[in-house]
Amino acid sequence: MADAPEQEDRDDTVEPATDIEALEREGDIAADYIEGLLDIADFDGDIDMDVEGDRAMVSVVGATLDELIGDKGEVLEAMQELTRLAVHRTTGNRSRLMLDIGGYREGRRKALTRIGKEAVDEVKRSGEIKPLAPMSPFERKVVHDAVAAAGLHSESEGEEPNRYVVIHPVD
Repeated sequence: MADAPEQEDRDDTVEPATDIEALEREGDIAADYIEGLLDIADFDGDIDMDVEGDRAMVSVVGATLDELIGDKGEVLEAMQELTRLAVHRTTGNRSRLMLDIGGYREGRRKALTRIGKEAVDEVKRSGEIKPLAPMSPFERKVVHDAVAAAGLHSESEGEEPNRYVVIHPVD
């Protein structure tokens, strides 16, 4: 029985290396695809790649890229989906790749974390359920994480594109 934990540790160290390699390949494919789009649209920008947790992260940084973000990140979301399709076409695997342009997602993540914490405080004070405005899947995930970190429970309700987070008080 003493060997079982060691075996688990060995398995845990081998598996992530394979996953990281696959995620880095996704990032390379995505970067090539985004670079092609930037060239076609005649936009300047540098591409950074990273792996965070279980997904590849590709960021476009540089010149003014507001047109590639769009109103409330709509163009960014569309570009992310197109990039995921390009990765899928090449690898045959569904991608969870995250695309950021001009730091939009990082800024949005900070704002949504603050919104989530403020909503949690309100729910703790009032003891009542708090629904939030409709959000994209990325935005809902950020809020769910902030709510969970504060020790409360949240759920997504509704249908896309009007799906929203509902924060529940502690029972």
